[in-house]
Amino acid sequence: MLKKLHTTDQTRLYFILKGGIVGIISGVLVSIFRLTIEKMTEYVQHFYLFAQEKPLWLIFWAMLSIVVAIFIGYLIKAQPHISGSGVPQVEGLLQEEIHYRWFPVLLNKFVGGILAIGPGLFLGREGPSIQLGASVGQGLSSTYDSPKYEQKILISSGASAGLAAAFNAPIAAVLFIVEEVHHTFSPLIWLTSLVSSIIANFISLYIFGLQPVLYLGHMEDLPLKYYGLLLILGVFLGVLGRMYQKNLLNLPKWFNKLPIPSPFYGLVPLLLVIPIGFYFPNLLGGGNQIILNLEENSHSLYLLLLLFLLRYLFSMISYGSNLPGGIFLPILSLGAILGALFGVFSIEYLGLESFYLKNFIIIAMAGYFTAIGKAPLTAIILVTEMVGSINHLMPLGFVALIAYIVVDSLGGHPIYESLLDRLVSFKKTCRS
Repeated sequence: MLKKLHTTDQTRLYFILKGGIVGIISGVLVSIFRLTIEKMTEYVQHFYLFAQEKPLWLIFWAMLSIVVAIFIGYLIKAQPHISGSGVPQVEGLLQEEIHYRWFPVLLNKFVGGILAIGPGLFLGREGPSIQLGASVGQGLSSTYDSPKYEQKILISSGASAGLAAAFNAPIAAVLFIVEEVHHTFSPLIWLTSLVSSIIANFISLYIFGLQPVLYLGHMEDLPLKYYGLLLILGVFLGVLGRMYQKNLLNLPKWFNKLPIPSPFYGLVPLLLVIPIGFYFPNLLGGGNQIILNLEENSHSLYLLLLLFLLRYLFSMISYGSNLPGGIFLPILSLGAILGALFGVFSIEYLGLESFYLKNFIIIAMAGYFTAIGKAPLTAIILVTEMVGSINHLMPLGFVALIAYIVVDSLGGHPIYESLLDRLVSFKKTCRS
């Protein structure tokens, strides 16, 4: 018994050390990835402000965008598994449905992700960060010729570290691996992923500072009398979340009609983003600045509806083009806009006090993410960590639960699971 206990302790210590190494490498890599994208998007916004006074520069920008799209297309052609967010690929790798070499994917995803997200497309950094971290774990296990079970643990811990560094949400990162990727609890995976996530998050905090990614300041506790509104909000988000799932999964049907090879679909969003950047440079990017601005500025229902439609349509176009980029942050930003829409409507017509608008913004983020990803625990903790407040767990949980029940009753499946099924089916079709 003592010998078995000693062996278990040694095993845990071994994976803690390995998880620490994965966390350090992933934390540094993803932080550089995140910083480069942020700086690049900043410079792109400055360029569009400059171009507003000298519009002829847009011709140069369009030509440069075509070159970038072609270059990314060749990266995708060389390594098809870098397309999209990367989360379905990581899930497929862990389920042994998909196989790829770690270093070419890591290198191409890093470069391709920066070039795709940096110009301001409505894509998130978190999916690529998850795949980058997973590739680090895969690389470490390959270097030491680890057995399969160890490879899966280190890939999981790397994916968790990538998400933690991207969003400064280490607990949500671990929950995501358990709830969304594995759908089961393993103490060894949980422990190794936690070590990797905490270390990667520490590195990210050192570089980006301690303020939460979506810090909205102090928020009042939402009284119980408004839970009827939350019930309606949950149903609303569940229905719209199911619509998002259907539309996202139908995107290949539309893109396949284009007279260009699929690796080069990125030409479409990289050219379409130019007028958006020219007229509305503040709308560029994954959406975290949008979320912060929703609370700071008063917006009309009409303006919020237009903002939602623009971000919804172009995030679909951005993701459907196969460019390396994620949907985490775009989903959260869409949820925030829906929360603002619902909150402003409630303020104007249902007597809600205006200072509760922030509550509806953050609550809707969790509800909408739950409706699409069907990972309620991850959604609740992710939003909690990103806004830096634990005072709203009850309303977050309530709306997430309602949204989950609604989307489940409508036949919705976890979006990453559906994307993986589509990816595997496509591979089987190609083989046959």
